[in-house]
Amino acid sequence: MTDRVLIVDDSLTVRMDLASAFEAGGFEPVPCATAAEARRVLANDRVDVVVLDVMLPDADGIEFLQELRACPEHDAKAILMLSTEADVKDRVRGLRTGADEYVGKPYDAGYVVAKARQLRRSRLPASVSTTVLLIDDSLTFRSELQHTLQAAGYTILTAADGEEGLRIAADRRPAAIIVDGVLPGIDGATVIRRVRLDTALRGVPCLLLTASTDRDAELRVLDAGADAFVRKEDDMTVVLARLAAVLRQADTDAPAAGTVSLHGPKKILAVDDSTTFLQAIGSSLRDEGYEVVLAQSGQEALDLLAAQTVDCILLDLLMPGLDGRETCQRIKAVPAVRDIPLIMMTAVDDAEAMLDGLSVGADDYIRKSDEMEVLRARVRAQIRRKQFQDENRRIREELLRRDLEAAEARAARQLAETRAALVDELQQKNNELEAFSYSVSHDLRSPLNVVEVLSTTLMEDYADRLDDTARHQLQLVHSAATRMIDLVNALLQLSQATRAGVTRHRVDLSALVREVVEELSQAEPDRAITLVVQDGMVAEVDPGLIRVLMVNLLANAVKFTRRADSPTIVVGSRRENDDTVYFVQDNGAGFEAGSAALLFRPFSRLHNDPVFPGTGIGLATVYRIVDRHTGRIWAEGATGRGATFYFTVEPSRTPQPEEPQVVG
Repeated sequence: MTDRVLIVDDSLTVRMDLASAFEAGGFEPVPCATAAEARRVLANDRVDVVVLDVMLPDADGIEFLQELRACPEHDAKAILMLSTEADVKDRVRGLRTGADEYVGKPYDAGYVVAKARQLRRSRLPASVSTTVLLIDDSLTFRSELQHTLQAAGYTILTAADGEEGLRIAADRRPAAIIVDGVLPGIDGATVIRRVRLDTALRGVPCLLLTASTDRDAELRVLDAGADAFVRKEDDMTVVLARLAAVLRQADTDAPAAGTVSLHGPKKILAVDDSTTFLQAIGSSLRDEGYEVVLAQSGQEALDLLAAQTVDCILLDLLMPGLDGRETCQRIKAVPAVRDIPLIMMTAVDDAEAMLDGLSVGADDYIRKSDEMEVLRARVRAQIRRKQFQDENRRIREELLRRDLEAAEARAARQLAETRAALVDELQQKNNELEAFSYSVSHDLRSPLNVVEVLSTTLMEDYADRLDDTARHQLQLVHSAATRMIDLVNALLQLSQATRAGVTRHRVDLSALVREVVEELSQAEPDRAITLVVQDGMVAEVDPGLIRVLMVNLLANAVKFTRRADSPTIVVGSRRENDDTVYFVQDNGAGFEAGSAALLFRPFSRLHNDPVFPGTGIGLATVYRIVDRHTGRIWAEGATGRGATFYFTVEPSRTPQPEEPQVVG
């Protein structure tokens, strides 16, 4: 689909000139003389690029630009402002309002077209091109080869000389270039050398055509950088075959998206307090196809650079007010523009002036008395140097990126290997823990049972034969064995709570609580404990683990209410932040708030009173069971005022802390 460019200018001459240039460049131009005409076109037709004059008979161009940028359907369009206004402040105003480019009159039509294409291309996804550029000064041969290539399915661009060919190559980025060896101006070998020096084009395959029969000609051409050599006397099928071959062998690595060709549109900022000298520079550089911005002071230059970058800066050393030295220092101090090539100019013809200019950061130095051809050559050299620096930087950054990616990949592999090793080690430790648990369960508990049974038998059957001291010592042995058996059983229970899988089922917690309290009461039938249980408490939990949890919490409550005048245990639930929170509350001994963080740690006991015996494992087991259910647990209490344990058994929005939250 051909790109459409809307040209809005009240000058018929400008409209015709730009329309002709855009049409020759492959665009479909739509010229308009007024803003009203432009609005009608924009409302009814597709437009890809807008070239907009600042001064229109029925509107202010800047205000029209604001109107376009405010409309979402037009905001993405590439817009170039065109004006006879030479003042830098007008250019800055247009750029800050939203123009993508600002071109002053007189303009170079080739620059306008090339810049429009560059802006348009930056808004489109990259595509694989089959376009071939044909450079030959013979209209007859050019037409014949063009017809042959088009019949083979190629899109053909043509140029009659080398300079024109390089500009087209920079503008259109062909897939291949076919160039005649003998051309007016620069020859074909020089064209190829310049292509190879251009980082944006150097990967484009080049075929050189010649009528020469010199056997050494092919070596000279290949040495210049050509990919293939074809004689004009060869059959056209040979040309097609050679072209297909070089396209297959071409480097597929495209240049970076931001890489600009040396022969593409370039903008030069010239800064000098002499209007006459500025006009001379502008005229000379425009003849080379450059867009030239003229500034008459250092401050104007800084204002322009704050709104738009350029490709090269020409700066007078001696100017009133902000002179060239200070202007150069300020430019080189700004990261966004300090790498722009800067050439210092001066009318002072001595070495000290040159050193003075270079010492403040200028990249080159030129005398105003030198020929303009010298100035143009210096500009080309600096732009080429900048492109090489940018390309080297891009390559370094790409290499660094690849190194980082490789390092990250190595780190990921090492992490995976380390994780696998840790998993294996953990599995081994779990297997060892299983073996230890088995040993405790059988090898340790069995002899303890023997000690407990024999000590009981001795106390029952031989009590009358033992003196008081022996009976007392035997009682101590029996108590120690019993306590050790309880401790072993508690450790096994903790191990099971930590390692067991969780299989959830619907459990009636209210019924479970009443059942557990009934069992606990049988151990102390003479105690009267008031139990308050909320009806209808149901949860999706592991039945075995939740029973162990309730046994430990309720046994804790029964134990610590032994000194209460009216022992009471309350079990219930409440809603909190979309979670169901269950609680077990008692009016027993409670605990000191300052020591509460130890409650859920194994072997930690806050009461050494013999009235409250225990192993210090029960609440640690409760914590592990709650954690296995991905819930939370915390406690509130005070000495002599009882304790309340809260827990959830469903995935909670609040993560379980490493140390359970305790509120005193």
